[in-house]
Amino acid sequence: MAVEKVEMPQLGESVTEGTISSWLVGVGDQVNKYDPIAEVMTDKVNAEVPSSFTGKITELVASEGDTIEVGGLIAYIDVEGSDGGSEASSGSGEQANESAEEPSQASQDQSMKKRYSPAVLKLAQENDIDLNQVEGSGKGGRITRKDVEAVIASGQVPQASTATSEPQVASQQQPSQPAQSTQPSSPSPAPSAAQGDVEVPVSGVRKAIAQNMVKSTTEIPHAWMTVEVDVTNLVKLRDQKKDEFKQKEGYSLTYFAFFVKAVAQALKEFPELNSMWAEDKIIQKKDINLSIAVASDNQLFVPVIKHADDKSVKGIAKDIVELAGKARDGKLTNDDMSGGTFTVNNTGSFGSVQSMGVINHPQAAILQVESIVKRPVYMDGMFAARDMVNLCLSLDHRVLDGLICGQFLQRVKSILESMNDDNTSIY
Repeated sequence: MAVEKVEMPQLGESVTEGTISSWLVGVGDQVNKYDPIAEVMTDKVNAEVPSSFTGKITELVASEGDTIEVGGLIAYIDVEGSDGGSEASSGSGEQANESAEEPSQASQDQSMKKRYSPAVLKLAQENDIDLNQVEGSGKGGRITRKDVEAVIASGQVPQASTATSEPQVASQQQPSQPAQSTQPSSPSPAPSAAQGDVEVPVSGVRKAIAQNMVKSTTEIPHAWMTVEVDVTNLVKLRDQKKDEFKQKEGYSLTYFAFFVKAVAQALKEFPELNSMWAEDKIIQKKDINLSIAVASDNQLFVPVIKHADDKSVKGIAKDIVELAGKARDGKLTNDDMSGGTFTVNNTGSFGSVQSMGVINHPQAAILQVESIVKRPVYMDGMFAARDMVNLCLSLDHRVLDGLICGQFLQRVKSILESMNDDNTSIY
Protein backbone atom coordinates (compact mmCIF):
# COMPACT_ATOMS: atom_id res chain seq x y z
CA MET A 1 0.00 0.00 0.00
CA ALA A 2 1.21 3.53 -0.75
CA VAL A 3 0.63 6.62 1.32
CA GLU A 4 -1.04 9.33 -0.77
CA LYS A 5 -1.72 12.95 0.05
CA VAL A 6 -5.24 14.40 0.05
CA GLU A 7 -5.11 18.08 -0.87
CA MET A 8 -7.56 20.98 -0.70
CA PRO A 9 -9.26 21.05 -4.12
CA GLN A 10 -10.12 24.10 -6.23
CA LEU A 11 -13.78 24.72 -5.39
CA GLY A 12 -14.47 27.57 -7.80
CA GLU A 13 -12.81 30.23 -9.90
CA SER A 14 -10.83 32.78 -7.87
CA VAL A 15 -11.18 30.58 -4.76
CA THR A 16 -7.76 30.39 -3.08
CA GLU A 17 -8.57 28.58 0.17
CA GLY A 18 -11.21 26.62 2.03
CA THR A 19 -12.14 26.02 5.66
CA ILE A 20 -12.75 22.51 6.99
CA SER A 21 -16.19 22.82 8.59
CA SER A 22 -16.41 19.13 9.53
CA TRP A 23 -14.69 15.84 8.88
CA LEU A 24 -16.95 13.05 7.62
CA VAL A 25 -14.31 10.36 8.28
CA GLY A 26 -11.85 9.50 11.02
CA VAL A 27 -8.42 7.90 11.22
CA GLY A 28 -8.69 4.22 10.36
CA ASP A 29 -11.86 4.60 8.29
CA GLN A 30 -12.01 2.77 4.96
CA VAL A 31 -13.15 4.96 2.06
CA ASN A 32 -13.84 4.42 -1.60
CA LYS A 33 -12.82 6.75 -4.40
CA TYR A 34 -15.27 9.68 -4.69
CA ASP A 35 -16.69 9.10 -1.18
CA PRO A 36 -17.14 12.44 0.64
CA ILE A 37 -14.54 12.83 3.38
CA ALA A 38 -15.00 16.44 4.53
CA GLU A 39 -17.29 19.44 4.34
CA VAL A 40 -15.50 22.62 3.25
CA MET A 41 -16.62 26.26 3.28
CA THR A 42 -15.35 28.98 0.95
CA ASP A 43 -16.54 32.49 0.16
CA LYS A 44 -18.28 30.99 -2.87
CA VAL A 45 -19.90 27.76 -1.74
CA ASN A 46 -20.21 25.02 0.87
CA ALA A 47 -19.15 21.70 -0.63
CA GLU A 48 -18.14 18.15 0.16
CA VAL A 49 -14.59 17.08 -0.68
CA PRO A 50 -14.48 13.61 -2.31
CA SER A 51 -11.67 11.14 -1.80
CA SER A 52 -9.33 10.82 -4.76
CA PHE A 53 -8.40 7.27 -3.76
CA THR A 54 -9.73 4.02 -2.34
CA GLY A 55 -7.99 3.12 0.91
CA LYS A 56 -7.71 3.76 4.65
CA ILE A 57 -7.41 7.19 6.29
CA THR A 58 -4.12 7.26 8.22
CA GLU A 59 -3.97 10.89 9.36
CA LEU A 60 -6.15 14.01 9.35
CA VAL A 61 -3.60 16.78 9.01
CA ALA A 62 -6.09 19.67 9.15
CA SER A 63 -8.48 20.17 12.06
CA GLU A 64 -12.09 21.32 11.84
CA GLY A 65 -12.07 25.11 11.59
CA ASP A 66 -8.64 25.26 9.91
CA THR A 67 -8.35 27.28 6.70
CA ILE A 68 -6.16 25.62 4.07
CA GLU A 69 -4.89 27.05 0.78
CA VAL A 70 -5.89 25.31 -2.45
CA GLY A 71 -3.41 22.47 -2.98
CA GLY A 72 -2.56 22.36 0.72
CA LEU A 73 -2.33 19.03 2.55
CA ILE A 74 -5.39 18.01 4.56
CA ALA A 75 -5.01 14.24 5.08
CA TYR A 76 -3.04 11.08 4.32
CA ILE A 77 -4.55 7.87 2.95
CA ASP A 78 -3.13 4.37 2.46
CA VAL A 79 -4.08 3.42 -1.08
CA GLU A 80 -5.03 -0.15 -1.89
CA GLY A 81 -3.57 -2.20 -4.74
CA SER A 82 -0.08 -0.70 -5.03
CA ASP A 83 3.29 -1.67 -3.62
CA GLY A 84 4.48 1.31 -1.68
CA GLY A 85 5.61 -0.24 1.59
CA SER A 86 8.96 1.47 1.57
CA GLU A 87 7.35 4.81 0.79
CA ALA A 88 4.82 4.28 3.54
CA SER A 89 7.57 3.36 5.99
CA SER A 90 9.60 6.35 4.96
CA GLY A 91 6.58 8.61 5.34
CA SER A 92 5.84 7.14 8.77
CA GLY A 93 9.43 7.65 9.78
CA GLU A 94 9.35 11.25 8.68
CA GLN A 95 6.12 11.84 10.56
CA ALA A 96 7.63 10.20 13.65
CA ASN A 97 10.66 12.47 13.43
CA GLU A 98 8.41 15.48 13.03
CA SER A 99 6.41 14.39 16.06
CA ALA A 100 9.57 13.96 18.07
CA GLU A 101 10.70 17.44 17.13
CA GLU A 102 7.37 19.14 17.81
CA PRO A 103 7.85 19.76 21.57
CA SER A 104 11.18 21.56 21.12
CA GLN A 105 9.90 23.50 18.12
CA ALA A 106 6.73 24.49 19.94
CA SER A 107 8.73 25.71 22.92
CA GLN A 108 11.00 27.79 20.72
CA ASP A 109 8.46 29.19 18.26
CA GLN A 110 5.22 30.49 19.75
CA SER A 111 4.29 32.84 16.88
CA MET A 112 1.05 30.98 16.18
CA LYS A 113 0.12 30.40 19.82
CA LYS A 114 -2.86 32.75 19.86
CA ARG A 115 -4.20 32.05 16.38
CA TYR A 116 -7.19 29.95 17.35
CA SER A 117 -9.48 28.15 14.93
CA PRO A 118 -13.28 28.43 15.44
CA ALA A 119 -13.36 24.78 16.59
CA VAL A 120 -10.73 25.45 19.27
CA LEU A 121 -12.49 28.59 20.49
CA LYS A 122 -15.83 26.79 20.67
CA LEU A 123 -14.41 23.89 22.70
CA ALA A 124 -12.59 26.28 25.05
CA GLN A 125 -15.69 28.39 25.66
CA GLU A 126 -17.93 25.37 26.21
CA ASN A 127 -15.52 23.96 28.80
CA ASP A 128 -14.35 27.26 30.33
CA ILE A 129 -10.73 26.62 29.37
CA ASP A 130 -8.08 29.34 29.56
CA LEU A 131 -6.21 28.85 26.26
CA ASN A 132 -3.28 30.88 27.57
CA GLN A 133 -2.49 27.90 29.82
CA VAL A 134 -2.73 25.25 27.09
CA GLU A 135 0.39 24.02 25.34
CA GLY A 136 0.01 23.92 21.55
CA SER A 137 1.44 21.06 19.51
CA GLY A 138 0.84 22.71 16.15
CA LYS A 139 3.21 24.76 14.01
CA GLY A 140 4.45 27.83 15.82
CA GLY A 141 2.88 26.62 19.05
CA ARG A 142 -0.63 26.76 17.61
CA ILE A 143 -3.27 25.07 19.74
CA THR A 144 -5.14 22.39 17.82
CA ARG A 145 -8.50 20.79 18.51
CA LYS A 146 -6.66 17.64 19.62
CA ASP A 147 -4.73 19.67 22.22
CA VAL A 148 -7.96 20.97 23.76
CA GLU A 149 -9.60 17.53 23.66
CA ALA A 150 -6.56 16.09 25.44
CA VAL A 151 -6.88 18.71 28.18
CA ILE A 152 -10.58 17.92 28.61
CA ALA A 153 -9.87 14.15 28.70
CA SER A 154 -7.20 14.63 31.38
CA GLY A 155 -9.72 16.18 33.75
CA GLN A 156 -7.26 18.95 34.62
CA VAL A 157 -8.95 21.87 32.91
CA PRO A 158 -7.21 25.25 33.36
CA GLN A 159 -10.03 27.65 34.22
CA ALA A 160 -10.29 31.00 32.46
CA SER A 161 -9.09 33.76 34.75
CA THR A 162 -9.01 37.47 34.12
CA ALA A 163 -6.31 37.77 36.76
CA THR A 164 -3.81 35.93 34.57
CA SER A 165 -4.43 37.99 31.46
CA GLU A 166 -4.73 41.49 32.93
CA PRO A 167 -1.11 41.75 34.17
CA GLN A 168 0.09 40.79 30.67
CA VAL A 169 -1.83 43.70 29.16
CA ALA A 170 -0.61 46.07 31.87
CA SER A 171 3.01 45.05 31.40
CA GLN A 172 2.78 45.72 27.67
CA GLN A 173 1.67 49.26 28.41
CA GLN A 174 4.20 50.09 31.14
CA PRO A 175 5.51 53.59 30.46
CA SER A 176 8.83 52.63 32.01
CA GLN A 177 9.62 50.10 29.27
CA PRO A 178 12.57 51.20 27.11
CA ALA A 179 11.69 52.69 23.75
CA GLN A 180 13.68 50.08 21.84
CA SER A 181 11.32 47.30 23.06
CA THR A 182 8.45 48.86 21.16
CA GLN A 183 7.98 48.16 17.43
CA PRO A 184 6.14 51.12 15.86
CA SER A 185 5.54 49.20 12.65
CA SER A 186 3.68 46.33 14.35
CA PRO A 187 -0.14 46.30 14.09
CA SER A 188 -2.30 47.53 16.94
CA PRO A 189 -3.32 44.81 19.43
CA ALA A 190 -6.71 43.25 18.83
CA PRO A 191 -9.49 44.56 21.11
CA SER A 192 -10.24 42.41 24.13
CA ALA A 193 -13.70 41.56 25.43
CA ALA A 194 -14.91 43.05 28.70
CA GLN A 195 -17.28 41.39 31.15
CA GLY A 196 -20.73 41.08 29.57
CA ASP A 197 -19.44 41.28 26.00
CA VAL A 198 -20.30 38.46 23.62
CA GLU A 199 -17.46 36.89 21.64
CA VAL A 200 -18.52 35.43 18.29
CA PRO A 201 -15.91 33.17 16.67
CA VAL A 202 -15.18 34.08 13.05
CA SER A 203 -16.56 31.26 10.91
CA GLY A 204 -14.91 30.04 7.73
CA VAL A 205 -17.53 31.77 5.58
CA ARG A 206 -17.28 35.07 7.49
CA LYS A 207 -13.48 34.95 7.27
CA ALA A 208 -13.64 34.27 3.54
CA ILE A 209 -16.09 37.16 3.03
CA ALA A 210 -13.83 39.48 5.02
CA GLN A 211 -10.77 38.51 3.00
CA ASN A 212 -12.63 38.98 -0.29
CA MET A 213 -13.88 42.41 0.77
CA VAL A 214 -10.38 43.50 1.79
CA LYS A 215 -9.06 42.29 -1.56
CA SER A 216 -11.77 44.20 -3.43
CA THR A 217 -11.26 47.48 -1.60
CA THR A 218 -7.44 47.37 -1.61
CA GLU A 219 -6.97 46.27 -5.23
CA ILE A 220 -9.88 48.04 -6.96
CA PRO A 221 -10.04 51.86 -7.19
CA HIS A 222 -13.78 52.37 -6.63
CA ALA A 223 -15.84 55.23 -8.04
CA TRP A 224 -19.60 55.78 -7.69
CA MET A 225 -22.55 57.12 -9.68
CA THR A 226 -26.29 57.36 -8.95
CA VAL A 227 -29.35 58.00 -11.10
CA GLU A 228 -32.99 58.48 -10.09
CA VAL A 229 -35.57 56.49 -12.07
CA ASP A 230 -39.34 57.00 -12.34
CA VAL A 231 -40.81 53.47 -12.21
CA THR A 232 -44.46 54.47 -11.74
CA ASN A 233 -45.58 52.58 -14.85
CA LEU A 234 -43.50 49.54 -13.90
CA VAL A 235 -45.15 49.46 -10.47
CA LYS A 236 -48.58 49.53 -12.11
CA LEU A 237 -47.58 46.73 -14.50
CA ARG A 238 -46.32 44.50 -11.75
CA ASP A 239 -49.34 45.16 -9.53
CA GLN A 240 -51.64 44.21 -12.41
CA LYS A 241 -49.82 40.95 -13.14
CA LYS A 242 -48.54 39.67 -9.77
CA ASP A 243 -51.65 37.78 -8.56
CA GLU A 244 -52.29 36.05 -11.88
CA PHE A 245 -48.57 35.25 -12.19
CA LYS A 246 -48.37 33.76 -8.68
CA GLN A 247 -51.43 31.60 -9.29
CA LYS A 248 -50.17 30.38 -12.66
CA GLU A 249 -46.45 29.90 -11.92
CA GLY A 250 -46.43 29.17 -8.19
CA TYR A 251 -43.85 31.81 -7.27
CA SER A 252 -43.83 35.60 -6.91
CA LEU A 253 -43.24 38.16 -9.64
CA THR A 254 -40.87 40.59 -7.93
CA TYR A 255 -39.71 44.04 -8.98
CA PHE A 256 -36.14 42.74 -8.88
CA ALA A 257 -36.77 40.47 -11.87
CA PHE A 258 -37.63 43.52 -14.00
CA PHE A 259 -34.47 45.34 -12.84
CA VAL A 260 -32.27 42.35 -13.65
CA LYS A 261 -33.87 42.12 -17.10
CA ALA A 262 -33.19 45.81 -17.77
CA VAL A 263 -29.55 45.51 -16.66
CA ALA A 264 -28.99 42.45 -18.88
CA GLN A 265 -30.41 44.30 -21.88
CA ALA A 266 -28.25 47.38 -21.23
CA LEU A 267 -25.10 45.25 -20.83
CA LYS A 268 -25.59 43.91 -24.37
CA GLU A 269 -25.41 47.50 -25.60
CA PHE A 270 -22.55 48.50 -23.25
CA PRO A 271 -20.26 45.44 -23.04
CA GLU A 272 -17.54 47.56 -21.45
CA LEU A 273 -19.30 47.11 -18.09
CA ASN A 274 -19.32 43.34 -18.55
CA SER A 275 -15.54 43.30 -18.19
CA MET A 276 -12.72 42.21 -15.90
CA TRP A 277 -9.29 43.67 -15.17
CA ALA A 278 -6.46 41.22 -16.02
CA GLU A 279 -3.36 43.33 -15.26
CA ASP A 280 -2.01 43.71 -18.83
CA LYS A 281 -5.42 43.62 -20.51
CA ILE A 282 -9.16 44.13 -20.01
CA ILE A 283 -11.36 41.13 -20.79
CA GLN A 284 -14.85 41.86 -22.12
CA LYS A 285 -16.94 38.79 -21.36
CA LYS A 286 -19.19 37.42 -24.08
CA ASP A 287 -21.72 35.82 -21.76
CA ILE A 288 -23.88 38.02 -19.54
CA ASN A 289 -24.02 36.14 -16.24
CA LEU A 290 -25.50 38.26 -13.48
CA SER A 291 -24.47 37.65 -9.88
CA ILE A 292 -27.14 38.40 -7.27
CA ALA A 293 -26.41 38.78 -3.56
CA VAL A 294 -28.37 36.39 -1.33
CA ALA A 295 -28.11 36.48 2.49
CA SER A 296 -28.70 33.41 4.65
CA ASP A 297 -28.36 33.86 8.43
CA ASN A 298 -24.94 35.52 8.82
CA GLN A 299 -23.65 34.26 5.49
CA LEU A 300 -23.62 36.04 2.14
CA PHE A 301 -23.68 34.14 -1.13
CA VAL A 302 -23.52 35.45 -4.69
CA PRO A 303 -25.14 32.89 -7.01
CA VAL A 304 -25.30 33.57 -10.73
CA ILE A 305 -28.14 33.88 -13.26
CA LYS A 306 -26.52 32.44 -16.38
CA HIS A 307 -27.19 34.03 -19.81
CA ALA A 308 -29.58 36.56 -18.28
CA ASP A 309 -29.85 38.47 -21.57
CA ASP A 310 -31.52 35.44 -23.21
CA LYS A 311 -34.16 35.06 -20.51
CA SER A 312 -37.60 36.56 -20.09
CA VAL A 313 -38.75 38.34 -16.93
CA LYS A 314 -40.44 35.08 -15.95
CA GLY A 315 -37.25 33.07 -16.50
CA ILE A 316 -35.24 35.52 -14.40
CA ALA A 317 -37.87 35.50 -11.64
CA LYS A 318 -37.72 31.70 -11.55
CA ASP A 319 -33.91 31.70 -11.29
CA ILE A 320 -34.03 34.24 -8.45
CA VAL A 321 -36.49 32.12 -6.45
CA GLU A 322 -34.56 28.88 -7.04
CA LEU A 323 -31.14 30.34 -6.21
CA ALA A 324 -32.44 32.07 -3.06
CA GLY A 325 -34.03 28.80 -1.94
CA LYS A 326 -30.79 26.89 -2.49
CA ALA A 327 -28.89 29.49 -0.46
CA ARG A 328 -31.29 29.18 2.47
CA ASP A 329 -31.12 25.37 2.36
CA GLY A 330 -27.33 25.27 1.95
CA LYS A 331 -27.61 23.51 -1.41
CA LEU A 332 -25.81 25.94 -3.71
CA THR A 333 -23.34 24.16 -5.97
CA ASN A 334 -20.04 25.36 -7.39
CA ASP A 335 -21.76 25.78 -10.77
CA ASP A 336 -24.44 27.99 -9.18
CA MET A 337 -21.74 30.31 -7.84
CA SER A 338 -19.30 30.51 -10.75
CA GLY A 339 -19.08 32.52 -13.95
CA GLY A 340 -20.53 35.85 -12.77
CA THR A 341 -19.62 38.86 -14.92
CA PHE A 342 -21.63 41.70 -13.29
CA THR A 343 -23.47 41.97 -9.95
CA VAL A 344 -26.95 43.35 -9.27
CA ASN A 345 -27.73 43.78 -5.57
CA ASN A 346 -31.29 44.24 -4.25
CA THR A 347 -30.48 46.55 -1.34
CA GLY A 348 -34.00 47.98 -1.61
CA SER A 349 -35.33 44.87 0.13
CA PHE A 350 -33.92 46.33 3.37
CA GLY A 351 -35.50 49.74 2.82
CA SER A 352 -32.21 51.32 1.72
CA VAL A 353 -32.52 54.36 -0.56
CA GLN A 354 -28.83 54.97 -1.31
CA SER A 355 -25.72 52.83 -0.83
CA MET A 356 -22.27 52.20 -2.26
CA GLY A 357 -21.60 48.55 -3.06
CA VAL A 358 -18.20 46.86 -2.88
CA ILE A 359 -17.34 45.36 -6.27
CA ASN A 360 -17.37 41.56 -6.48
CA HIS A 361 -13.76 40.85 -7.49
CA PRO A 362 -12.73 40.37 -10.33
CA GLN A 363 -15.80 42.00 -11.89
CA ALA A 364 -15.69 45.66 -12.94
CA ALA A 365 -18.96 46.96 -11.47
CA ILE A 366 -21.89 46.34 -9.14
CA LEU A 367 -25.33 47.96 -9.31
CA GLN A 368 -27.36 48.58 -6.14
CA VAL A 369 -31.14 48.64 -6.71
CA GLU A 370 -32.61 50.70 -3.90
CA SER A 371 -36.07 50.84 -2.38
CA ILE A 372 -38.99 52.14 -4.48
CA VAL A 373 -40.56 55.10 -2.67
CA LYS A 374 -43.25 57.65 -3.53
CA ARG A 375 -41.89 61.16 -3.97
CA PRO A 376 -43.38 64.46 -5.15
CA VAL A 377 -42.04 65.07 -8.67
CA TYR A 378 -42.55 68.23 -10.72
CA MET A 379 -43.80 67.36 -14.20
CA ASP A 380 -46.14 68.93 -16.75
CA GLY A 381 -46.39 72.12 -14.71
CA MET A 382 -47.46 70.47 -11.45
CA PHE A 383 -46.30 68.23 -8.63
CA ALA A 384 -47.42 64.60 -8.64
CA ALA A 385 -46.71 61.55 -6.47
CA ARG A 386 -44.48 59.20 -8.45
CA ASP A 387 -42.77 55.86 -7.66
CA MET A 388 -39.05 56.61 -7.69
CA VAL A 389 -35.95 54.44 -7.22
CA ASN A 390 -32.23 55.16 -7.03
CA LEU A 391 -29.77 53.01 -8.96
CA CYS A 392 -26.27 53.25 -7.45
CA LEU A 393 -23.31 52.01 -9.51
CA SER A 394 -19.86 51.19 -8.10
CA LEU A 395 -17.22 50.93 -10.81
CA ASP A 396 -13.61 49.84 -11.17
CA HIS A 397 -11.90 53.01 -12.38
CA ARG A 398 -9.08 51.00 -13.97
CA VAL A 399 -11.60 49.51 -16.39
CA LEU A 400 -14.37 52.10 -16.64
CA ASP A 401 -14.74 55.86 -16.88
CA GLY A 402 -17.57 58.15 -15.95
CA LEU A 403 -18.75 58.73 -19.52
CA ILE A 404 -19.47 55.10 -20.41
CA CYS A 405 -20.95 54.40 -16.98
CA GLY A 406 -23.21 57.43 -17.21
CA GLN A 407 -24.43 56.27 -20.61
CA PHE A 408 -25.05 52.78 -19.24
CA LEU A 409 -27.08 54.10 -16.31
CA GLN A 410 -29.11 56.35 -18.61
CA ARG A 411 -29.90 53.32 -20.78
CA VAL A 412 -31.04 51.24 -17.79
CA LYS A 413 -33.16 54.22 -16.70
CA SER A 414 -34.70 54.52 -20.16
CA ILE A 415 -35.56 50.80 -20.30
CA LEU A 416 -37.18 50.83 -16.87
CA GLU A 417 -39.16 54.03 -17.46
CA SER A 418 -40.56 52.63 -20.72
CA MET A 419 -41.83 49.42 -19.10
CA ASN A 420 -45.63 49.31 -19.11
CA ASP A 421 -48.52 47.01 -19.91
CA ASP A 422 -48.45 47.91 -23.64
CA ASN A 423 -44.82 47.11 -24.52
CA THR A 424 -43.44 44.82 -21.81
CA SER A 425 -43.76 41.05 -22.06
CA ILE A 426 -43.27 38.97 -18.91
CA TYR A 427 -43.10 35.73 -20.88
